[in-house]
Amino acid sequence: MESGTQTAPVSKGMRWAGIIFTALAGLVFFMAAAFPFINPAAAAQGNAHMGYPASTGVLISVLAAVSAIIYLIPRTSVLGAVLLTGYLGGATASHIRIGEPPIAPLVVAAFVWLGIYLREPRLRAVLPLRK
Repeated sequence: MESGTQTAPVSKGMRWAGIIFTALAGLVFFMAAAFPFINPAAAAQGNAHMGYPASTGVLISVLAAVSAIIYLIPRTSVLGAVLLTGYLGGATASHIRIGEPPIAPLVVAAFVWLGIYLREPRLRAVLPLRK
């Protein structure tokens, strides 16, 4: 079943910009997911700083990696963006709760949505930017 919405084609520059933002966001999540396995002591200290038990590090890392994989698959990228937004909402709340500015999770969330917005014409049809 096709929708009646017409989508404008994506320019080559927009598509590549979207791919670059998507890849940068994916890289951030895969680095974060690998951190507890590369340096478990520092990851446990970071969890403690945020107020989470050390035992949650692996679960949080797996959730980040799975969400990033879903985001990087073109057919499921919108679902992945929604999952990553939820993940980053938790990170934002954690930063605010301990009195730190939530700049990093907000910037990464902007990269997630900018990447998919630039490369997905159906998303631009649903969420058009107005002049």
